[in-house]
This record gives sequence, structure tokens and C-alpha cells, in this order.
Amino acid sequence: MFNKRKQPPIKSLIAQGSQITGNVRFTDGLRIDGTLVGDIHASEDQPSILVVSESASVTGALHADHIIISGTVKGPVHANLMLELQPKARIEGDVHYRALEMHQGAIIAGQLLPQGGIDAKPLLKLAANNP
Repeated sequence: MFNKRKQPPIKSLIAQGSQITGNVRFTDGLRIDGTLVGDIHASEDQPSILVVSESASVTGALHADHIIISGTVKGPVHANLMLELQPKARIEGDVHYRALEMHQGAIIAGQLLPQGGIDAKPLLKLAANNP
């Protein structure tokens, strides 16, 4: 993995079956298993991780340091450090990233935009299938 630093703990959960409408702000880590309509912003003054599980659906912008997506996101994604797209990830929106790990099967309907613009040298890793 690109980021060798210890990840912050996931302290918040939006459980499967939950439906939330409105913007969400969080510190440390947030896992989404349910449905959320609204923007999600991590605290900017400390490391953050956001997990969108396979059962989750988010309509809105995502902002965090490390983002892991296995479910569906309709809106822009802003990963300050690392974005991991699991095989069942579905994104409709532009993706802003510093480092990107994308597994076979993940789909992005939007632009891949490295942080720092077109001249930036982002880290990109395409994950291979393990036998």
C-alpha cells in the first residue's frame, strides 16, 4: 500500500438500512453501510479515513485523506492522500486523488484528476487479480 502511516480508527458508522439526508462532518474514521444523500467532509486538522462499503450508496461529494470505496458514489470524490477502489466500486463523478489504487471491475464515470493539476506526478497502481 502507498501510505505506511497508521490509519485513524473508525469511530462512526452509518449502518446498513439507515437513510440519511444532509451533510456529514466527521473526525478520525467513518464507515458507511447505508444510504446517504449529502456531502461528507472529514476534519482537515487531523488524519481521516472514509469507507463506503459494498452495501452503501452515497449521493454527494466525498472529502477525506484516505477513501476506500466498495459501493456506489454519485458525486465528486476528493482523496487528499489515497483513494482505493475495490472491484464493486461505482463512481459517477470526477475523482481527485494523490495516490490511486484501482482493482479490476471498479468503474468510474468521470474524470481522473491528480492533485496538483496535469503536471503532477501522482501514484497510480492497478491491482492485479490474485489467483
